[in-house]
Amino acid sequence: MIRRAIAVTVVALGASAVMPAAPAQARFCMPDHQCTTYYYSDSSHSTQVGSLYEECDGSRYSSGRRTGYFTFSEIPCGSPR
Repeated sequence: MIRRAIAVTVVALGASAVMPAAPAQARFCMPDHQCTTYYYSDSSHSTQVGSLYEECDGSRYSSGRRTGYFTFSEIPCGSPR
């Protein structure tokens, strides 16, 4: 029984070591806020590859692709820009 538990643990750890990591997720947009997230190809943030706009009414518009390199901005609804 203990051997089986050890074997399962070793297999699980090995599988997690070879699985690629998912892109980091941007913050959640707070209620009653408008949020903009821009995604970039690498850490230099020189090439934008995607975006996500979250409006005050809850609608979301996205384009391109998400990556682990992003900027996030958030403003309260009704605030002057």
